[in-house]
Amino acid sequence: MSTAFDHLPHLRYAGPDATGPFALRHYDANRVVLGRTMADWLRPSVAYWHSFVGTGADPFGAPTMDRPWFGAADGMEGARMKAGAAFAFMERLGLPFFCFHDRDVAPEGATLRESNANLDRMLEVVQTHMARTGIALLWGTANLFSHPRYMAGAATNPDPEVFAFAAGQVKHVLEATHRLGGANYVLWGGREGYDTLLNTDLAREDAQLGRFLNLVVEHKHRIGFKGTILIEPKPMEPTKHQYDRDVATVYGFLARHGLAKEVKVNIEANHATLAGHSFEHEIATAGALGILGSLDMNRGDPQNGWDTDQFPNNAQDLSLAMLEVVRAGGLGTGGINFDAKIRRQSIDAEDLMHAHAGGLDCCARALLIAERIVQDGTLDRLRAERYAGWDSATGRAILEGRMGLDALAAHAEAGGAGPMPRSGRQEALENLAARFA
Repeated sequence: MSTAFDHLPHLRYAGPDATGPFALRHYDANRVVLGRTMADWLRPSVAYWHSFVGTGADPFGAPTMDRPWFGAADGMEGARMKAGAAFAFMERLGLPFFCFHDRDVAPEGATLRESNANLDRMLEVVQTHMARTGIALLWGTANLFSHPRYMAGAATNPDPEVFAFAAGQVKHVLEATHRLGGANYVLWGGREGYDTLLNTDLAREDAQLGRFLNLVVEHKHRIGFKGTILIEPKPMEPTKHQYDRDVATVYGFLARHGLAKEVKVNIEANHATLAGHSFEHEIATAGALGILGSLDMNRGDPQNGWDTDQFPNNAQDLSLAMLEVVRAGGLGTGGINFDAKIRRQSIDAEDLMHAHAGGLDCCARALLIAERIVQDGTLDRLRAERYAGWDSATGRAILEGRMGLDALAAHAEAGGAGPMPRSGRQEALENLAARFA
């Protein structure tokens, strides 16, 4: 079957001096970086939704992208065309994984049972493509935000019938992810939040969301799914406030509901900046709390205050995020996916390949910069020196609970004028990190 992407070349690593428009300059899957291959560090994947579902439409204009499956008279036939084209494109990228929402792969039916049947039929098609290409599933998820039934949330909806519908949808997609050998399952609470407190009971909605996530974890163990359950933080948009605002907020929620050892986070760069954080801050926080799972690689526009979902293109900036991934020991069962969309005016099939090639090279180059920082060792040495006092007898006694306030007060009084301030050397450290770009 011919597809819209058959004319595109296969991406190949050609080295940093390559000039071809589709030559990879930095992503060499088999290159060993700090003891493991680049492919193992990044575990890159293609996002089914933006890549093959996105139309270029925005709130002020109609779709601009003309893909053959958009015009299919029958929804299932369009889904089959889309799957064939998607895997043809992914083959040309040469990436090992993809990820999807249920509604990306199969059209919604008139009932939940019909929707599930549509997905099951399409999974047979997807499995055939997976077996043929060797492309595996990084993660699956259920779309609990597009349909009007979810306008007031899914798990946090004031109507328990909506909660039940969402639970049935997630149950089926979790089982589908397990069936496809997926490495993770993601929950993004796109509308788990509120637009006004005037009609919102925060305590009820927190309890509902906690119960929902516990149900998902319980079912994961019941069916023997060995992958990781992930939550994707986002502070707002489409709601005014979303409960999974950032990594620290998610961790507090998980701890409150007994899930801190069961669930990790899928962190998106653009969501981090919307929350007022840097991408590296969110990754470092997740690493420190032991919940780093997977990454959505994109960026926002500094002049736009919304989720623009653009492909990453600044390796120096991204290198600090990759440094935190390295410090955390990697992404485990997770990986990276390009939750990014080509621009409304980028209407050709080639534009989608340019975007992925550039994004992949950007991530690879950022990883190589992080490698040089680690191998140099100066940054880690200076950071360790800054905290060296905590390895002293006094520091250990404080952390181990062997010095109470009385003992600490006596220790401080015996110290005379007290400790002298020491420079944090921020500018020097920033210059050091920039030197490796």
